[in-house]
Amino acid sequence: MTWKGIVALWLTLVIIAALALPIVSSPQHWYDLPNIRGLEQRARIMFFHVPMAWVTVIAFLVSMIYGIRYLARKNAIDDVRSVSSAGLGFLFCFLATVTGSVWAKFNWGSFWNWDPRETSIFLLLLIYAAYFVLRTAVENDEKRGTLAAVYSIIAFVTVPFFIFIMPRVVPSLHPGSKGDPEGSGPIMQMRIDPNMAVLFFASLIGFTALFFWMWSVRVRAEKVNLRRLNIPERTGG
Repeated sequence: MTWKGIVALWLTLVIIAALALPIVSSPQHWYDLPNIRGLEQRARIMFFHVPMAWVTVIAFLVSMIYGIRYLARKNAIDDVRSVSSAGLGFLFCFLATVTGSVWAKFNWGSFWNWDPRETSIFLLLLIYAAYFVLRTAVENDEKRGTLAAVYSIIAFVTVPFFIFIMPRVVPSLHPGSKGDPEGSGPIMQMRIDPNMAVLFFASLIGFTALFFWMWSVRVRAEKVNLRRLNIPERTGG
């Protein structure tokens, strides 16, 4: 079995476990997951929503790293790696927004409430949407790569703020945030329950591996496209 098959099997087992394992108030079996006050069965969303947000950060970080490499080496492949990672980061950011909205519907009564966490991830989507608009507005390959690389560096500076800082310093209804009415979030619960921690980190690893597999496929496809268009890897100096 290839590593891609392993990733697929891993994620399949994680999804089955996340949806099927019982969440009970008083665990009696080794496979039981504890009930989280205020979330109950809705807590299952964290096995998908949080890893997607995590992959978003990883993808935008990789995009920035290869943006820096492009500025240093002017290698078209570095630009390809940067934009491919940014595209996947945008995809996972969108999926994190969707899963968060689905959870909000069942917990808060509506899909969108302009809660600080919802607002912050929406702003992040806008910032990276502008990144792709910038790329489409510039025709020269080297100039496009340079401007996009600089933008990816500046854009990533906002990622830790919108993902980790802003939701924690502004009162929010989101579990674990400042002003959380339940007083504790699912991450705190995982610190004392090994079953929940194992499943959560298994999901985190699985989604991270999925990202790197998707990224490698996109980069290989773009390399073929560069050769087809006879675009040299090194575009400048």
